[in-house]
Amino acid sequence: MPYSHIATLHGRDVLATTVLQTCIRYQSRTKTCQFCAIGQSLAAGRTIAHKTPAQLAEVAEAAVRLDGVRHMVMTTGTPKGLDRGAAVLTESAAGVKARVNLPIQVQCEPPEDDAWYGRMREAGADALGMHLEAVTEEVRHRVMPGKASVSVERYFQAFAAAVPVFGRGQVSTYILAGLGDSREDVLGVCERLVGLGVYPFVVPFTPISGTPLESHPTPPAAFMASILAPLSRMLVEAGLKSADVKAGCAKCGACSALSAFERRACA
Repeated sequence: MPYSHIATLHGRDVLATTVLQTCIRYQSRTKTCQFCAIGQSLAAGRTIAHKTPAQLAEVAEAAVRLDGVRHMVMTTGTPKGLDRGAAVLTESAAGVKARVNLPIQVQCEPPEDDAWYGRMREAGADALGMHLEAVTEEVRHRVMPGKASVSVERYFQAFAAAVPVFGRGQVSTYILAGLGDSREDVLGVCERLVGLGVYPFVVPFTPISGTPLESHPTPPAAFMASILAPLSRMLVEAGLKSADVKAGCAKCGACSALSAFERRACA
């Protein structure tokens, strides 16, 4: 199996891959996230639909040995079932950790049963990402109508259950600024997240060709700075720093200038 069909290497010493390249919502434009391109690489034959634990482990071991990779991100499309991808990530993390001692972040929607957090942690996941993307229900229902069926408040319940399992700063959420949420809305949610010990990784929305939002503009730099500057101070004061995250998007930091703002806040 070609290396590129299993995982994608990014900068900053991270190996990132999508375990399930399908999603229950992707085929329905009334349910799909309007920014999602999960099916494009699969349709083009550049990846496979389901990467097995053995395949993931083989590539992870090679990435550590040959490329100096220091942490791994495993995300997934949402399958049928109330675990919302936690089950496949649990077996995937166990498969990788059985072969190589590599810090792993797993990413999924909040599973219905909070017991999955302990199962994922015991399987070898070091960090967890559960991504809000947008923070107000109005924007969520407009931009991600299917995913919005899992409310913001349900996410906060999930965060509260996951932080004691993974630890402060080891649970994160991805927030796409520029989809319609105001600066005040984003910072208000971030304040709640930081209070729980969740790292809010705020990034500028970047459109992907072939998606319904391919012509949506990226947010201005001034808008991003108006969020990242106060957020970085909030994080530093709470003792939540990207440098302390064991694995995942916040540790990589390539999608956002947040870590640079953190360093300024520490100076």
